[in-house]
Parts: sequence; structure tokens; C-alpha cells
Amino acid sequence: MRIEDYAVLGDMQTTALVGRDGSIDWLCLPRFDSGACFAALLGDADHGRWRLGPVEPASATHRRYRPSTLILETDFETRGGRMRITDFMPPRQASPEVIRIVEGVQGQVAVRMELVIRFDYGSIVPWVRNLDGVLYAIGGSDALHLHTPIATHGEGLRTVAEFVVSSGDRIPFVLAWSPSHLPMRSPTEPERALRETETWWKDWSGRCAYEGPYVEQVRRSLITLKALTYAPTAGIVAAPTTSLPEKLGGSRNWDYRSCWLRDATFTLYSLMTAGYRDEARAWRDWLLRAVAGDPTRLQITYGLAGERRLPEFVLDHLPGYEGSAPVRIGNAAARQLQLDVYGEVMDTLHQARRVGVEDDGLSWNLQEQLLGYLETGWNQPDNGIWEVRGPRRHFTHSKVMAWVAVDRAVKDIEMYGLESDVDRWKGLRDAIHEEVCKHGFDPRRGSFVQYFGGRELDASLLMIPLVGFLPPQDVRVHATVEAIARNLCEDGFVRRYDANASGCVDGLPPGEGVFLACTFWLADNYWLLGRHEEARRLFETLLGVANDVGLLSEQYDPVSRRLLGNFPQAFSHVSLVNTAFNLSSSLVGPAAHRMRRKS
Repeated sequence: MRIEDYAVLGDMQTTALVGRDGSIDWLCLPRFDSGACFAALLGDADHGRWRLGPVEPASATHRRYRPSTLILETDFETRGGRMRITDFMPPRQASPEVIRIVEGVQGQVAVRMELVIRFDYGSIVPWVRNLDGVLYAIGGSDALHLHTPIATHGEGLRTVAEFVVSSGDRIPFVLAWSPSHLPMRSPTEPERALRETETWWKDWSGRCAYEGPYVEQVRRSLITLKALTYAPTAGIVAAPTTSLPEKLGGSRNWDYRSCWLRDATFTLYSLMTAGYRDEARAWRDWLLRAVAGDPTRLQITYGLAGERRLPEFVLDHLPGYEGSAPVRIGNAAARQLQLDVYGEVMDTLHQARRVGVEDDGLSWNLQEQLLGYLETGWNQPDNGIWEVRGPRRHFTHSKVMAWVAVDRAVKDIEMYGLESDVDRWKGLRDAIHEEVCKHGFDPRRGSFVQYFGGRELDASLLMIPLVGFLPPQDVRVHATVEAIARNLCEDGFVRRYDANASGCVDGLPPGEGVFLACTFWLADNYWLLGRHEEARRLFETLLGVANDVGLLSEQYDPVSRRLLGNFPQAFSHVSLVNTAFNLSSSLVGPAAHRMRRKS
């Protein structure tokens, strides 16, 4: 299936992707190193999937989330009648469960279930046995048990069941995970769990402070971002998948199932803007734990509990999504230097104070240590926001975000009475600003450029006014926005940079889709420049790219009209929320917050 044919389930411990045909093709287990249970998304059905659906082809399929929840309902219409599958994961800090309730809506429908359990990305075929009517599968460190009143039997290396659902029937299936060394626990009562899950999500969604014209899209994005939060530690993953390609058949396939500081800070920024302070407090505590030791050796990404070793390796036994190899586990970018994350972390800690998250005394200590590093470290070449695997360069965006780090520290000192040498940091802030304006702007091209001494454009330059480095009315900002719109746009969508150019800065084979977050940034810039109709049209075009249940991936192919990249992507949904706030004249959006300056 296409990436956009999937919906996401989650319980703040793990996630599952449910296809439009009623199959669960991806189920991440609740530890980073334990892999996926169903990996059909990266191979074929023999690599694990769980399908429930009508025996005969459905004449029509409709699906939606219940309002303000992460409960998915999929209706299948056949000649004999109509059935519904309600899929959800109860949000609790216990062993994860996927609950599926098959309901007869009209007439009678013959239903078939196929369950192919494969642990460790499809490489482990488990032992399966029946224990007092419960299907029990065990392999290595993992175990799954299926509770259902429907009789199951084996066919080859899969478990199947066939039954008829009539109008008014409600037949539950509860698939629960547990460590293989622990005894199987009692199953959840499905109907009670459904009621509790709906109440939980509606209570959480009801705290959303956004009341603008795009409330449904904003709420759906916030729910998605919450689902990408790992509740036991408060870490936030960039996406719940690995190796979904940035170009079909290409090799730009990365593992996003860890906590990028940049993505997490953007996510927390959106949640804070929408009124979710508890999440901000929990993430701040996660950050302080993750960087403990030597905060100046800041990594760009960590494991869910703050793990620092995320070695990258390839799974050769999986062919990849639509043949897009390799399938990567882990991410070597964890060892890169990306100066922009210092700015994102400092900005988020500053904004947390602004919205009233109480200071624990440790945050400022961390910030001072990061400042001490940046005093000399800001002038190093780095790998940049896009994690290039080519040579390090003096990326303009990286220097801008180093300026943001120092600027937010100055604001914190002045606004909250924190003790430090404010004149020292003001001098550093001014020095970085002067360097960027001198070397990051190309007078011949008339715009800011990707890196010092280069002439290439980069969509990250759109952040210059959004973070308050220069006002949007500055002629250099206006010229840069125009240059990006003219040279990096495809059908109105923005590419990160020219990834098809020979000798591309990222050192990778050419080819990728347009980048959705960058396109949201262009809409933000249009709004700040007073081009409100253009901003709104572009924003609504982006909303039209989301799939039928409101989810976005990282990238998009405007030619084939397909979503690309890992899915659902926090960066895209964060940008949607931020732009919705920026475009709402009655609200103060993130761009306005970040541009406010006191010196």
C-alpha cells in the first residue's frame, strides 16, 4: 500500500500502522533495541502482518478517527452487508496491547483473520501454541498473546480464523506484548478499555488552547505528536518508522525512531503554544537526564530513555518499502556536530519559562554550560540541520541558531533575573550576528546562501525571520524568500536544497521529494511579509496533502502525488500547528513569540 494508506495507533509506549485494507503491517515493540513485530511495511506479508477484513473484496471502504481521539474506525461494505473494525491501543504504562473490535453493522459479512508474527524485523519465527484458548507466541526476549472468542488454527507459519459477523455482533481481538520471561497476564476487557481510551483522549484533546479556523487539523496534529511521546521517559521520537524512502526505490532511507533534540524541541514548542505545559516540564526533565555528564558533548539524537549509542546497521534480509534499500536500524548521525540544536534547546527552555514552567535550578546551569561551549564552538564547521554526510561546512542556518542560543540566554538573564555576565553574552551575540550577515549573505546573488562562501540556496534560510534574527521587512530577508520561492519550489512546494545537483552538499545519491516542513516555513514567511492570501492558500494546499485521516509524512512527490519518508512525521505536524497559530490573527503565534526581543 501507499504510505498515505496507513493510519497510526499509539499508547505513548509504542505504535502500530493500520492499512486501509484492515492490515497492521508495522508494530514497534516498546524497547528501541527489540525491533518491530510486524515488518510487512518493509518487505512482504511473510515478514509479519495482522489482517482482519471481509473474505470477499469490499465494494467500498471508509475510515476515520473518532473525534478528538486516536481510535480508528474502518467500515467495509460488501454484497452481504457492512462491517466495522475499531482499532485502538489503551494509553497505559503497562504492557502494550492492540485491541480490535469487529462489529456487524448491517446484514452478514464473512470475515478472515490472518496473523503472521515475526519478531526482530521479520527474522524470528516464534514458537506458537494454544494455552487454554489463548494463542501464545514466543521468540527470544518477546512474547505475544492473542485473546479472542473466535477459534483459530494454523496454516503453515501463520494463524488464521474465519467467521461470520452479523448485524449487532461485536467480536474482540486483544493482542498483548510481554517480555518472554514473565507470565502471561490477564487480558484487558475490550469494551471497558474502549470507553476509557476514548475518555482519556478527549480529556487530553480538550486542553488544546487553539480556537482558530483550522481547529480539527491542529487537534489531529497535536494528538499525533502526543502519540509520538514515550510516556515512561517523556522522550519524543521523530517518527515511529524506519527506512521509508525519500524517493521510491532510492537509498535515502533513515531510522527516525529516536529522540532528535531538534524535532523534540519543535514538538514541545507546538505543545506549549497549544497550552500543554505538563509535556514541556516532562521533556525538560528528560533533556536534563539525557545530557547529564558533559552537556557540551550534546548529541543531536538519543534513545527513548536517553541512550547515547545508536549504531547504524543494515538489515539485508528485508527488501525495503517498494524495493527501497537499504533498510537501516540506528542512525550514524547521532555522532554528527549540528550547531543548530543548541539554539533549539536554548529557545525551548526559554519558552518554557515564558509559559510558566517553574525553573528547577538545573536548566540554567545546563544553559550556562552550553553557552560556555558556544563561545568558541559556534565558529566550527558542522553537518548542518540536514545531517549531510559530506564534508562539514560553515552552514548559515547553524550560525543563525547559535545566535538564537545566545539571544535566548540574554533574554532569560534580563527577563527572569538569572545571574550571569550579560554583557559578555551580548558581545558574543553581536559577533555571531555580524559574521552571519557578512559571510552568509551573497551580494552577487542578493540573498543569504546555504553556507559561507557558497552560492547555493537552502530552505533552512527561511528560519531567519521566524527566529527573530532579522525582521521580515529587511530587504535581505525579502530577497531570500523570493529566491527560495523562485528556485527551490516545485508546484508550490519547497525542496530543502537542490538534491539533484551534481556534487550535492549532502554527499548522497541524488533525488528526494519536496519537504513539507519547509513549505510550512514559506507560508509563515508570506504571512510575516503581509502576503496573507498567499500564505493561507499555501497552507491550505499543504492541508490537502495530508491523507484521509489527517496524517503527514516527511516529504511529498508532487508528480506522483504520493507521501514519502517516515510516517507520521513529527516535524511536519509541528510545522502545521505552528503555521496555523501564525495565520490566526486573534492568536499570538510562535513566530511572534520568537521575534520579541529585549536587549
